[in-house]
Amino acid sequence: MSIVMNDIRKSFGQMKTEILKGISEEIKTGEMVSITGRSGSGKSTLLYIISTLDKPTTGAVTIDGVDIASLNSKELHRFRNEKMGFVFQFHHLLPELTALENVLMPAIKHGLTAEFKQRASDLLKEFGLGHRLNNRPSELSGGEQQRVAIARSLIMRPRYLFADEPTGNLDSINGQAVMNFFKRINETENTTVIYVTHDIEFSKMSHRQVVLVDGRIGSD
Repeated sequence: MSIVMNDIRKSFGQMKTEILKGISEEIKTGEMVSITGRSGSGKSTLLYIISTLDKPTTGAVTIDGVDIASLNSKELHRFRNEKMGFVFQFHHLLPELTALENVLMPAIKHGLTAEFKQRASDLLKEFGLGHRLNNRPSELSGGEQQRVAIARSLIMRPRYLFADEPTGNLDSINGQAVMNFFKRINETENTTVIYVTHDIEFSKMSHRQVVLVDGRIGSD
């Protein structure tokens, strides 16, 4: 099982400015891979494409043998929910819900609240938030909010976890804690973790560093 990219290209705007210029790469199940490069190199664009949140202009992405372009919107939505977790630089928590309810959101959408409530509680406790289950986002620090978002991304036990600059808004201590979480779930649950980072030290925590240079893979 793996993610396979075949000649991925992505262009934007009326002038068809090419951001990704023929990316071919394979990420195997159980790998922890960092995507790095200078601003504008195409890091986040590539992450969004391989995580199915965006489409390439040309080229193909295959995940676990499934050509993503062959799925209709309903099938794609189900595919994401069953296999993927997402963590972004901005946590996107729902302000009116408690930490526990935010973590449960993916399960709530599937009508599985009761089945996953204990797991949600256990995840928050594992991330040092056992005393914050009933607090709303406005009552949490930035680091706590990001840990809630990470717990939410893991609630359905995804095969793949995608993260776009997950430590970008955190101080060094909370940033290190987030990366340690990623490392642990990669090792204990064999979750494939793919993340974009500009932090050299955090990129070194991965098994493999994919470095983008002007829309192409500069080194791997």
